[in-house]
Amino acid sequence: MRGGLVFGIGYMLSPLSWWNDLVFNLPVAYGFGYVVSRFAPETLIPCTIAGYWLSNVLGILMMQWGVLDVVQNQPQPRHLKRELLASLATSTVYTVVILALVQFNVLQLPELIADDGSINLRPLMSWLDSVWS
Repeated sequence: MRGGLVFGIGYMLSPLSWWNDLVFNLPVAYGFGYVVSRFAPETLIPCTIAGYWLSNVLGILMMQWGVLDVVQNQPQPRHLKRELLASLATSTVYTVVILALVQFNVLQLPELIADDGSINLRPLMSWLDSVWS
């Protein structure tokens, strides 16, 4: 039961649940960015991006822990350092692939950050309307 719950929460945080980013990952990432920006106000956007990446890493790691908890019949020694490095490598590769797809215009991103540094949600809302229609 515990492994299934850990896997489920990990799935919600992982990059595999792209559909749940607006509801789960982005609020977690923004919360992380907001807390850090209380100490250094200019870091809101970079720390939000870092929080999003970290939530994906945590999700992959939790999925691994959940599967191992369900599959293993006997408790075996855990290799936390190896599991963490594997998750970091997987998330880094995922991030690099997404950035490359954006750089080569395979993926189109809405213009969310205006010239004055404010966040413009109108393009995102238009895109969501087209998806749900």
